[in-house]
Amino acid sequence: MSDEDTWTTVTRLHDWLTAHQTLPPGQEILLRVLKLSEEVGETAQAVIGATGQNPRKGNSHTWEDVEAELCDVVITAMVALRTLTPDASGVFARHLDRVAARSLPAPGEDRTGPR
Repeated sequence: MSDEDTWTTVTRLHDWLTAHQTLPPGQEILLRVLKLSEEVGETAQAVIGATGQNPRKGNSHTWEDVEAELCDVVITAMVALRTLTPDASGVFARHLDRVAARSLPAPGEDRTGPR
C-alpha cells in the first residue's frame, strides 16, 4: 500500500467514524485522543503478556500480538490527526522531515551525539 493509499484509507476510517458519531463535534477529537490512550494501554498489556510478567496469567500474548497493538496505536493516531486537519498527510510528512533533519546524520556525516 502506498502512502497515498494509506492516507486515503485513514480518511475513509475518519469519515466512517464521523458518520457514526453521536456526540457534538467538539468532543470528537477528545474521544479520538482518549482512544489513543486506550490503544497504548492494550499495547502495554500485550508486552506484559508476551514477557510473562503477570504470574497469574503467564505468557498470555505473543510478540505478534504486540505488533498488532502497535499498528492499532499508529492507525488510531493517524485518524486522530485526520480529525484535526484534512491535510493530515502533509502535516505528518512535514513533521517527519523536521524530526529526521534534527536527528539523522546527512549522508556521509557521523552524528553520534545530541544535536
